[in-house]
Amino acid sequence: MQPRTVPDLRNAGRRNDNANTIPMTSELFIPLMLTLGAGLATGIGSAVAFFARHTNKRLLAFSLGLSGGVMVYVSFVELFYQAREILSQTLGVREGIMATAGAFFGGILAIGIIDRLVPSVENPHEARRVEEMERHPADPKLKRMGLMTALAIAIHNFPEGIATFTTAVDDRALGIAIAAAVAIHNIPEGIAVSIPIFYATGDRAKAFRLSMLSGLAEPVGALLAWAILMPFMSPTLMGCILAFVAGIMVFISIDELLPAAREYGEAHIAIYGVVSGMAIMAASLILLV
Repeated sequence: MQPRTVPDLRNAGRRNDNANTIPMTSELFIPLMLTLGAGLATGIGSAVAFFARHTNKRLLAFSLGLSGGVMVYVSFVELFYQAREILSQTLGVREGIMATAGAFFGGILAIGIIDRLVPSVENPHEARRVEEMERHPADPKLKRMGLMTALAIAIHNFPEGIATFTTAVDDRALGIAIAAAVAIHNIPEGIAVSIPIFYATGDRAKAFRLSMLSGLAEPVGALLAWAILMPFMSPTLMGCILAFVAGIMVFISIDELLPAAREYGEAHIAIYGVVSGMAIMAASLILLV
Protein backbone atom coordinates (compact mmCIF):
# COMPACT_ATOMS: atom_id res chain seq x y z
CA MET A 1 0.00 0.00 0.00
CA GLN A 2 1.50 3.30 -1.10
CA PRO A 3 1.15 6.33 1.16
CA ARG A 4 -1.29 8.92 -0.07
CA THR A 5 -0.26 12.21 -1.55
CA VAL A 6 -0.94 14.94 0.97
CA PRO A 7 -3.28 17.50 -0.59
CA ASP A 8 -1.86 21.00 -0.96
CA LEU A 9 -4.40 23.15 0.86
CA ARG A 10 -2.20 26.06 1.70
CA ASN A 11 -4.03 28.24 -0.84
CA ALA A 12 -7.48 26.89 -0.07
CA GLY A 13 -9.83 29.52 1.21
CA ARG A 14 -7.63 32.49 0.23
CA ARG A 15 -9.34 35.46 -1.37
CA ASN A 16 -9.87 35.24 -5.11
CA ASP A 17 -8.63 38.41 -6.81
CA ASN A 18 -11.46 38.16 -9.35
CA ALA A 19 -14.24 37.91 -6.78
CA ASN A 20 -15.40 39.55 -3.60
CA THR A 21 -15.90 36.31 -1.73
CA ILE A 22 -13.60 33.70 -0.25
CA PRO A 23 -14.03 30.46 -2.21
CA MET A 24 -14.68 27.23 -0.33
CA THR A 25 -13.19 24.47 -2.48
CA SER A 26 -14.53 20.94 -2.52
CA GLU A 27 -11.38 19.85 -0.68
CA LEU A 28 -12.72 21.70 2.35
CA PHE A 29 -16.48 21.89 1.77
CA ILE A 30 -17.19 18.16 1.71
CA PRO A 31 -15.08 17.37 4.83
CA LEU A 32 -16.81 20.25 6.62
CA MET A 33 -20.26 18.93 5.64
CA LEU A 34 -19.30 15.45 6.85
CA THR A 35 -18.22 16.92 10.17
CA LEU A 36 -21.40 18.98 10.46
CA GLY A 37 -23.55 15.93 9.77
CA ALA A 38 -21.71 13.86 12.37
CA GLY A 39 -22.09 16.60 14.97
CA LEU A 40 -25.78 17.15 14.36
CA ALA A 41 -26.44 13.46 15.03
CA THR A 42 -26.89 14.54 18.65
CA GLY A 43 -30.23 15.85 17.41
CA ILE A 44 -31.13 12.33 16.30
CA GLY A 45 -30.55 11.13 19.84
CA SER A 46 -32.76 13.90 21.17
CA ALA A 47 -35.50 13.01 18.66
CA VAL A 48 -35.25 9.35 19.66
CA ALA A 49 -35.70 10.34 23.30
CA PHE A 50 -38.83 12.32 22.44
CA PHE A 51 -40.62 10.03 20.00
CA ALA A 52 -39.56 6.48 20.86
CA ARG A 53 -41.46 4.75 23.66
CA HIS A 54 -38.81 2.19 24.51
CA THR A 55 -35.06 1.91 24.09
CA ASN A 56 -33.98 -0.80 21.68
CA LYS A 57 -31.02 -1.72 23.86
CA ARG A 58 -29.77 -4.48 21.60
CA LEU A 59 -29.72 -2.26 18.53
CA LEU A 60 -28.08 0.61 20.40
CA ALA A 61 -25.45 -1.67 21.95
CA PHE A 62 -24.69 -3.21 18.55
CA SER A 63 -24.48 0.24 16.90
CA LEU A 64 -22.12 1.63 19.53
CA GLY A 65 -19.96 -1.48 19.26
CA LEU A 66 -19.99 -1.09 15.47
CA SER A 67 -18.84 2.51 15.79
CA GLY A 68 -16.06 1.48 18.17
CA GLY A 69 -14.94 -1.31 15.85
CA VAL A 70 -14.75 1.09 12.91
CA MET A 71 -12.72 3.61 14.89
CA VAL A 72 -10.26 1.10 16.33
CA TYR A 73 -9.69 -0.68 13.01
CA VAL A 74 -9.28 2.57 11.07
CA SER A 75 -6.94 3.99 13.70
CA PHE A 76 -4.48 1.08 13.77
CA VAL A 77 -4.76 -0.32 10.24
CA GLU A 78 -5.10 2.85 8.21
CA LEU A 79 -4.32 6.11 10.03
CA PHE A 80 -1.37 4.90 12.13
CA TYR A 81 0.10 3.05 9.14
CA GLN A 82 -0.25 6.05 6.82
CA ALA A 83 1.23 8.37 9.43
CA ARG A 84 4.24 6.10 9.90
CA GLU A 85 4.80 5.83 6.14
CA ILE A 86 4.59 9.59 5.60
CA LEU A 87 6.80 10.49 8.56
CA SER A 88 9.35 7.79 7.73
CA GLN A 89 9.74 9.30 4.27
CA THR A 90 10.07 12.87 5.51
CA LEU A 91 12.05 12.33 8.73
CA GLY A 92 13.78 8.99 8.26
CA VAL A 93 12.69 5.54 9.40
CA ARG A 94 13.68 5.71 13.08
CA GLU A 95 12.64 9.32 13.56
CA GLY A 96 9.42 8.72 11.64
CA ILE A 97 8.42 5.81 13.88
CA MET A 98 9.22 7.86 16.98
CA ALA A 99 7.23 10.84 15.70
CA THR A 100 4.27 8.59 14.86
CA ALA A 101 4.23 7.05 18.31
CA GLY A 102 4.64 10.45 19.94
CA ALA A 103 1.76 11.97 17.99
CA PHE A 104 -0.43 8.91 18.67
CA PHE A 105 0.05 9.07 22.42
CA GLY A 106 -0.21 12.85 22.23
CA GLY A 107 -3.74 12.42 20.87
CA ILE A 108 -4.58 10.03 23.71
CA LEU A 109 -3.12 12.49 26.25
CA ALA A 110 -5.04 15.44 24.80
CA ILE A 111 -8.46 13.78 24.84
CA GLY A 112 -7.65 12.23 28.23
CA ILE A 113 -6.94 15.67 29.69
CA ILE A 114 -10.20 16.99 28.26
CA ASP A 115 -12.01 14.03 29.77
CA ARG A 116 -10.46 14.63 33.19
CA LEU A 117 -11.28 18.36 33.16
CA VAL A 118 -15.01 17.58 32.91
CA PRO A 119 -16.45 17.01 36.42
CA SER A 120 -17.34 13.35 36.82
CA VAL A 121 -20.88 14.09 37.97
CA GLU A 122 -21.57 15.79 34.64
CA ASN A 123 -19.45 13.51 32.50
CA PRO A 124 -21.82 12.25 29.77
CA HIS A 125 -20.69 8.62 29.73
CA GLU A 126 -23.67 7.22 31.63
CA ALA A 127 -26.13 5.38 29.41
CA ARG A 128 -29.56 6.98 29.21
CA ARG A 129 -32.83 5.34 28.16
CA VAL A 130 -35.82 6.95 26.49
CA GLU A 131 -38.15 5.46 29.12
CA GLU A 132 -36.80 8.13 31.48
CA MET A 133 -38.73 10.75 29.49
CA GLU A 134 -41.95 9.40 31.00
CA ARG A 135 -41.00 10.77 34.41
CA HIS A 136 -42.59 14.02 35.44
CA PRO A 137 -40.15 16.93 34.94
CA ALA A 138 -40.28 18.40 38.41
CA ASP A 139 -36.67 18.81 39.55
CA PRO A 140 -35.25 22.25 38.61
CA LYS A 141 -31.82 21.25 39.90
CA LEU A 142 -31.51 19.01 36.86
CA LYS A 143 -31.38 22.07 34.60
CA ARG A 144 -27.82 22.79 35.67
CA MET A 145 -26.93 19.15 35.17
CA GLY A 146 -28.41 19.23 31.67
CA LEU A 147 -26.57 22.42 30.75
CA MET A 148 -23.30 21.07 32.14
CA THR A 149 -23.84 17.82 30.24
CA ALA A 150 -24.36 19.80 27.03
CA LEU A 151 -21.14 21.72 27.73
CA ALA A 152 -19.26 18.53 28.55
CA ILE A 153 -20.40 16.87 25.33
CA ALA A 154 -19.48 19.99 23.36
CA ILE A 155 -15.96 19.84 24.83
CA HIS A 156 -15.71 16.14 23.97
CA ASN A 157 -17.02 16.77 20.44
CA PHE A 158 -14.46 19.47 19.68
CA PRO A 159 -11.50 17.11 19.02
CA GLU A 160 -13.85 14.65 17.29
CA GLY A 161 -14.65 17.40 14.78
CA ILE A 162 -10.95 17.94 14.12
CA ALA A 163 -10.48 14.19 13.71
CA THR A 164 -13.34 13.82 11.23
CA PHE A 165 -12.38 16.87 9.21
CA THR A 166 -8.65 16.24 8.87
CA THR A 167 -9.20 12.58 7.99
CA ALA A 168 -11.76 13.50 5.31
CA VAL A 169 -9.32 16.03 3.84
CA ASP A 170 -6.67 13.31 3.52
CA ASP A 171 -9.03 10.55 2.30
CA ARG A 172 -12.65 11.27 1.38
CA ALA A 173 -13.87 7.67 1.62
CA LEU A 174 -12.19 7.14 4.98
CA GLY A 175 -13.63 10.43 6.19
CA ILE A 176 -17.14 9.24 5.32
CA ALA A 177 -16.64 6.06 7.36
CA ILE A 178 -15.32 7.99 10.36
CA ALA A 179 -18.13 10.56 10.11
CA ALA A 180 -20.68 7.73 10.17
CA ALA A 181 -18.99 6.16 13.20
CA VAL A 182 -18.89 9.49 15.05
CA ALA A 183 -22.55 10.11 14.17
CA ILE A 184 -23.57 6.77 15.72
CA HIS A 185 -21.49 7.69 18.75
CA ASN A 186 -23.30 11.04 19.06
CA ILE A 187 -26.83 9.60 19.16
CA PRO A 188 -26.73 8.48 22.83
CA GLU A 189 -24.99 11.76 23.66
CA GLY A 190 -28.05 13.58 22.34
CA ILE A 191 -30.20 11.48 24.66
CA ALA A 192 -27.89 12.30 27.57
CA VAL A 193 -28.34 16.05 26.96
CA SER A 194 -32.07 16.14 26.30
CA ILE A 195 -33.34 13.99 29.18
CA PRO A 196 -32.11 16.08 32.18
CA ILE A 197 -33.07 19.36 30.48
CA PHE A 198 -36.56 18.04 29.80
CA TYR A 199 -36.77 16.89 33.42
CA ALA A 200 -35.94 20.39 34.60
CA THR A 201 -38.00 22.51 32.20
CA GLY A 202 -40.65 20.28 30.63
CA ASP A 203 -39.72 22.02 27.36
CA ARG A 204 -39.02 19.49 24.61
CA ALA A 205 -38.04 22.17 22.09
CA LYS A 206 -35.42 23.66 24.42
CA ALA A 207 -33.97 20.23 25.18
CA PHE A 208 -33.77 19.52 21.45
CA ARG A 209 -32.08 22.85 20.68
CA LEU A 210 -29.42 22.40 23.35
CA SER A 211 -28.78 18.85 22.18
CA MET A 212 -28.22 20.11 18.63
CA LEU A 213 -26.00 22.97 19.81
CA SER A 214 -23.73 20.59 21.72
CA GLY A 215 -23.08 18.76 18.45
CA LEU A 216 -22.10 21.97 16.64
CA ALA A 217 -18.79 21.86 18.51
CA GLU A 218 -17.62 19.38 15.88
CA PRO A 219 -17.82 21.71 12.85
CA VAL A 220 -16.36 24.46 15.05
CA GLY A 221 -13.39 22.16 15.69
CA ALA A 222 -13.14 21.54 11.97
CA LEU A 223 -13.15 25.25 11.16
CA LEU A 224 -10.48 25.87 13.79
CA ALA A 225 -8.34 23.12 12.28
CA TRP A 226 -8.78 24.69 8.85
CA ALA A 227 -7.94 28.19 10.04
CA ILE A 228 -4.88 27.23 12.12
CA LEU A 229 -3.41 24.13 10.50
CA MET A 230 -4.11 24.33 6.79
CA PRO A 231 -1.92 27.37 6.03
CA PHE A 232 1.05 25.37 7.38
CA MET A 233 0.10 22.00 5.94
CA SER A 234 3.01 19.78 4.90
CA PRO A 235 3.58 16.02 4.66
CA THR A 236 5.22 16.01 8.10
CA LEU A 237 2.35 17.90 9.72
CA MET A 238 -0.25 15.71 8.00
CA GLY A 239 1.51 12.58 9.23
CA CYS A 240 1.49 13.89 12.80
CA ILE A 241 -2.19 14.85 12.50
CA LEU A 242 -3.15 11.37 11.27
CA ALA A 243 -1.35 9.71 14.20
CA PHE A 244 -2.83 12.25 16.62
CA VAL A 245 -6.33 11.55 15.28
CA ALA A 246 -5.74 7.80 15.63
CA GLY A 247 -4.92 8.32 19.32
CA ILE A 248 -8.06 10.38 19.87
CA MET A 249 -10.30 7.75 18.28
CA VAL A 250 -8.73 4.83 20.15
CA PHE A 251 -9.29 6.64 23.46
CA ILE A 252 -12.91 7.48 22.57
CA SER A 253 -13.57 3.86 21.62
CA ILE A 254 -12.06 2.38 24.77
CA ASP A 255 -13.26 5.02 27.23
CA GLU A 256 -16.75 5.79 25.87
CA LEU A 257 -18.11 3.63 23.07
CA LEU A 258 -17.32 0.13 24.27
CA PRO A 259 -18.31 0.70 27.94
CA ALA A 260 -21.56 2.38 26.82
CA ALA A 261 -22.31 -0.48 24.43
CA ARG A 262 -21.92 -3.02 27.24
CA GLU A 263 -24.06 -0.92 29.56
CA TYR A 264 -26.92 -0.58 27.09
CA GLY A 265 -27.11 -4.26 26.19
CA GLU A 266 -25.63 -7.71 26.52
CA ALA A 267 -21.85 -7.91 26.37
CA HIS A 268 -21.90 -10.32 23.43
CA ILE A 269 -24.10 -7.98 21.37
CA ALA A 270 -21.55 -5.20 21.83
CA ILE A 271 -18.69 -7.51 20.78
CA TYR A 272 -20.64 -8.60 17.69
CA GLY A 273 -20.94 -4.93 16.81
CA VAL A 274 -17.20 -4.36 17.28
CA VAL A 275 -16.28 -7.30 15.06
CA SER A 276 -18.87 -6.26 12.45
CA GLY A 277 -17.48 -2.72 12.38
CA MET A 278 -13.95 -4.02 11.85
CA ALA A 279 -15.13 -6.42 9.13
CA ILE A 280 -17.01 -3.67 7.31
CA MET A 281 -13.98 -1.38 7.35
CA ALA A 282 -11.68 -4.19 6.22
CA ALA A 283 -13.99 -4.98 3.30
CA SER A 284 -14.33 -1.32 2.31
CA LEU A 285 -10.56 -0.80 2.37
CA ILE A 286 -10.04 -3.90 0.21
CA LEU A 287 -12.58 -2.61 -2.32
CA LEU A 288 -10.74 0.73 -2.46
CA VAL A 289 -7.39 -0.87 -3.34
